[in-house]
Amino acid sequence: MNIHEHQAKAVLKAFGIPVPRGYPAFSVKEAVAAAEKLGGPVWVVKAQIHAGGRGKGGGVKIAKSLDEVRTIAEAMLGMTLVTHQTGPKGRLVRRLYIEEGANIARELYLSLLVDRETSRVAVVASTEGGMDIEEVAHSTPEKIVTFTIDPATGVFPHHALALSKALNLTGDTAKQARSLLPALYKAFVETDMSLLEINPLIVTGDDKLVVLDAKISFDDNALYRHEDIRALRDETEEDAKEIEASKYDLSYIALEGEIGCMVNGAGLAMATMDIIRLYGAAPANFLDVGGGASKEKVAAAFKIITADPNVKGILVNIFGGIMRCDIIAEGVVEAVREMGLTVPLVVRLEGTNVELGKSIIRDSGLNVIAANDLADGAEKIVKAVRG
Repeated sequence: MNIHEHQAKAVLKAFGIPVPRGYPAFSVKEAVAAAEKLGGPVWVVKAQIHAGGRGKGGGVKIAKSLDEVRTIAEAMLGMTLVTHQTGPKGRLVRRLYIEEGANIARELYLSLLVDRETSRVAVVASTEGGMDIEEVAHSTPEKIVTFTIDPATGVFPHHALALSKALNLTGDTAKQARSLLPALYKAFVETDMSLLEINPLIVTGDDKLVVLDAKISFDDNALYRHEDIRALRDETEEDAKEIEASKYDLSYIALEGEIGCMVNGAGLAMATMDIIRLYGAAPANFLDVGGGASKEKVAAAFKIITADPNVKGILVNIFGGIMRCDIIAEGVVEAVREMGLTVPLVVRLEGTNVELGKSIIRDSGLNVIAANDLADGAEKIVKAVRG
C-alpha cells in the first residue's frame, strides 16, 4: 500500500526523524491558511499523488507570497499531473502539501527496502540526490552504495559509518547520520514497510540533515497489524478494478495491453504474460486467482477482467493442483452467463479434474476456444484478437 508524501512525513516524524514543517490542503483556502500558519518568506506547494517525478511534471512549485500560494494552488488542484511514473493518462490532483522552504546546501539519496536475496533490509545511498536514481545507476553506478542490515542484530555503528562514507558526510552531519539511520530502520521494521525512499535527503545551509521528500510503501500482508496505517489508504489513487479484486483476495494488477489473463499461481501468470508478448500482443493485467479459489471468486475475477475496456480477448490458463479445473470452469460459465461474452475467450485447462472442467465448458454452449497447452492458447488468443 502506498501513501502520500505528507502522510509519509507524519509517520517518519513520529519516530523522531527530521522533516520540514508542513500541512496538507484539500482546497485553495486551506492551502493559503497552511502558508499563513507556517509563516514566510518561502513556501513549497506540492501536488500529492502516488507517483514520482512530480517536480518535472509541474507538481512542485516555489511560492514567495501568499498570493503566489493561492495562484499555484488554484492551478494545481484539479489538474491532471503526468509524470514518467503515472503513464500518459496522468493522475488527478486532489490534495496539496504546503511546506516551509528549505535552505539546501546538498541533495542526497537514501532508501531502505527489503532485499529478498539476503532476507535483510538493504540500505541504498548516493551523493546524487534529487535525480532519477535509475539514471544514476545507468550512467554512474559507482556513485550508488548498497549494504544490508541483519534483522537479528539491527543497526550497528559500522552501518552509520558506511552511510556517512557513502554520502560524504563529515563532522556534525556524520554524527546526525548515526542517529538518523537507526531511527529510519526502526520506522521501517515496526510499521512493516516494503520501501522507504528519501529523495532528496538534504544537508541544509546550517549543516542539518532533513528529509525533504519521502515515499513509503507498506506490505499489504501486514496491514492487519496496523489499523492506523490502513486508515491512510487513498482509494482514489488506485485502480478501481484492483480495489474490487482486493475484496475477493485476488492478486490483480492492471497493465496496458489488450489480452486479459486469468491464471492460478504467480509464476504461471508471469509465464503467461511472457508468452503473450512472444506471440506479438501485450497482457492487459496480472490476475492470480490463487490455489484455493471458489467458484464465486473465479466469477468475480472474470468480471473484473471484462470490466476493463482495453481488453480485446481473454486467456484463461489454469494448471490444476490444489485448484480444481472444474471449479474454474464453473466460475467462468457463471460469469459469462451473467455478463455475456463480447470478446474472444481461450481456455486452457490442465491438472486436477481437467476432463470434468473441459466438459463443463463444452456443455455450456459458450463460444469458447479450447487450447491444448500454453503456447497453443497464447497463439490462438492473439490470432483471435488480431484477426
